[in-house]
Amino acid sequence: MSDSTPSNLDNIPPLMRLWPQVKAQAEYALQCGALQSIPTNSEFIEECGVRFIVRVLSNLARKDRAKKKQAKSAENGAPFNPFLPYDRDLFVGNLSPTHLCLLNKYNVVDYHLLMVTRGFESQDSWLNEGDFEAAWRCLSEIDGLAFYNGGTLAGASQRHKHLQLIPMAIDEIPIDTVLRFEQLGQPHSLPSLPFRHSAMAFSLDKAPVSYLLRVYRQLLQAAGITVTGDRQTSAYNLLFTRRWMLVVPRSQESFESISVNSLGFAGSLFVRDEAQLDRLKACGPMAVLKEVAIAH
Repeated sequence: MSDSTPSNLDNIPPLMRLWPQVKAQAEYALQCGALQSIPTNSEFIEECGVRFIVRVLSNLARKDRAKKKQAKSAENGAPFNPFLPYDRDLFVGNLSPTHLCLLNKYNVVDYHLLMVTRGFESQDSWLNEGDFEAAWRCLSEIDGLAFYNGGTLAGASQRHKHLQLIPMAIDEIPIDTVLRFEQLGQPHSLPSLPFRHSAMAFSLDKAPVSYLLRVYRQLLQAAGITVTGDRQTSAYNLLFTRRWMLVVPRSQESFESISVNSLGFAGSLFVRDEAQLDRLKACGPMAVLKEVAIAH
């Protein structure tokens, strides 16, 4: 039996123990070298009521080597999949019969988690109730931002379906300052965001998994994405917290050479060097987001 499919589910951690396991596994993974954090320098750019955080990635050599290895494997007809089998040293625990929790090997933010399907499912397939069950379990204990890069154009770097979560308080998410809703449970298009999107406010404490799945599908349709078949009909980014969900359709993966994934629409952008940082400052973060999304 492969490392990715445990022989039983007895080691599924009780919900109350997930966060301690995350911290303990991160400490172990750092010590053994499995967790290869990428150091950054950060700057803030204020625009349109959002205090964007821009991280300059100071050492991408290891991640670049890993990408080249994946590309070479694909050329040889055997696409590399880091989740089958997964690295045991990054394994936090089993979330459900369908999903497990891993640490992000090349993390920029501490305790960056991946919620990965046990068997292979494509990253460009629609999310389902099992995906939201895994995400809800994590969010119920760990306050933070959950997100999904729906397809390559949305910033997905792996073909194997996985959601992600970064622990942070709601007031630490830059975009939250402009997400203001007139009422709960209704899709909104917010005038502060100059690109096509759909957002909804809710209470996770009162939201069963089936409700989150319905909100997701409703927001996709409200954002102009047709939900049909097994595979997505358009690239998009999904972001959600304990209080709101946001869907942003995508038109391209990057602006010039600056890549953007879901975190960009949370107000957190990444650049590879000072030249990219200067270009981002010259254009403005909102303009970059507008270019990679779809203008109103």
